[in-house]
Parts: sequence; C-alpha cells; structure tokens
Amino acid sequence: MPKPVRGQKGYKRSRLGRNLVAAIAVGVGLGVIILLSLLIQRQGFVLVLACVTAVGTWELAGALRRGADIRVSLPVLLVGGQAVVWLSWPFGLYGAAVALAATVLGCLLWRMRTGAAQFVRDISASLFVAVYVPLLVAFAVQLTVAPDGVGRVLTFLLCVVASDVGGYAAGVVAGRHPMAPTISPKKSWEGFAGSLVAGMAAGSLCIGLMLGAPWYWGPLVGALLVATATLGDLVESLVKRDIGVKDMGNLLPGHGGLMDRLDSLLPTAFVAWAILGIVVPVA
Repeated sequence: MPKPVRGQKGYKRSRLGRNLVAAIAVGVGLGVIILLSLLIQRQGFVLVLACVTAVGTWELAGALRRGADIRVSLPVLLVGGQAVVWLSWPFGLYGAAVALAATVLGCLLWRMRTGAAQFVRDISASLFVAVYVPLLVAFAVQLTVAPDGVGRVLTFLLCVVASDVGGYAAGVVAGRHPMAPTISPKKSWEGFAGSLVAGMAAGSLCIGLMLGAPWYWGPLVGALLVATATLGDLVESLVKRDIGVKDMGNLLPGHGGLMDRLDSLLPTAFVAWAILGIVVPVA
C-alpha cells in the first residue's frame, strides 16, 4: 500500500491518530467526574481513585496474561490494592506501606498453589502491578486529603492535561524529529517542547492562583511533571511492546483502556506529591 502523502485524507488520519471526537468526549466526561468529586467533597475523589485502582489492576493483569501468558495473583492484588488506597487516607504512607507489604506476602502465598513453574516470573509481575498501580495511586490520595487538596490535585492533573494537549498540538503541526522511534514512533521532540511550554504555563497559573505560592515555582513544577508524564508514557509503551499488545484494554473509546490514560498520571502523582510538598508544604 502506498504511503499517504501530505494533503491526502490518509495522511491526515495517520497524523491525528485515534478517533479524535471519541477521545475528546471521553476526556471531557472523565474531567467532569473528577471535578464533581473534588468540588462537592474532595474526599470523594478517593473513591474515584479506588475505582481507578481496581480497573487499572484488572486491565494490566489481563494484558500481561493476554500478551505473554503471565499470571499475576489477581484476587490478592485487587483486595490489596484497595487496602493500599484506603489505608493511605487515615494513616498516610505508613498505611500504604503496611498494606503493600501484606499484598506482597499474599501474592507469594497465592502463587505457591500452582507450583514452581514460572514462579519467579509471575511473582515479579505481581509485585510490579502492586507498585505500579495502587502504590502510585496512594500518592494521589495524599495530594487529595491535604487541607488544600483540591488545589494540589488540580495542579497535578492540569499540568498533565496541558502537557498532553500542548504535545499533541505541537506534534501534529511541527513534529519532525522522533524522540524515541523504537518505543513510541509518534512522539517527537517538537511535541515534547510543546508539552513543556503548556505544562510550565499551567504550573505557573496553578501554583499562583490555587496554592498561593510564588508563581516562579510554577515553571519548575510544570517542567518536572511534564518530564515525568512523558517518561511514564514511554515506560508503558515499552511494557506493551514487550508483551505484544496494542492497548491495555478497550474500556474508553478513542483511548484504549483506562491504563492507557493512567500511564502518564501514575508516576506523575508521586513527583507531584514530592515537589509540591517542598514548594508548598502541607500546613
């Protein structure tokens, strides 16, 4: 099949990627759920995070089994993941650490039932899932339950959204130089520059208007969150290439699975918690 050339419909479709209308509609719907849960009662966002943890764990476990026949200890991970999220609310990271350790022990015991074949592989994957999903979500919980949690969560999310929008726009318009062609061929250095500009602008506005800190911390916060979100996206692309799947699931039209949206958010939750804790210490 001939390669689409500039000006042809096929070229435009290849540049834009997924169904843009469906992707925007799903993104707006998720944004409404997040905003309502935060603005009505910010602790309600913890329930959203708990649901995200369950669905993300289920999708990642399914992708590992579907792509590489890796069988994680799913029942233990689902229960343990909820414990990590909910215990991190009243007990902080101590509660998350205790729940994570209990989950690790539970995964070891659960997997012992099926013998030694591929034991190390399956347990390693179980531990990866436990850390990658519920533990990183626990840092988003810590952002939420802070006294100024609404501002912290919105700063975290808006910087990532700005990164996605800025990178998408710059990549479509001016993307010429691939950033990591063997991992994610559509990601370009021009798109990353657009992500940085948008993320730093969003960081400045959020830090100054919602958290009451000097605006000049905003570009630093925005740049760190953009860099982490980009690396998170690349890491999940590596995981999917390794196990041979295109998407983690098919729950969200225009996006793939929920995990295909969480790839940039999960590691960024930790970095947001860390850097905001320094720039705007919790009262």
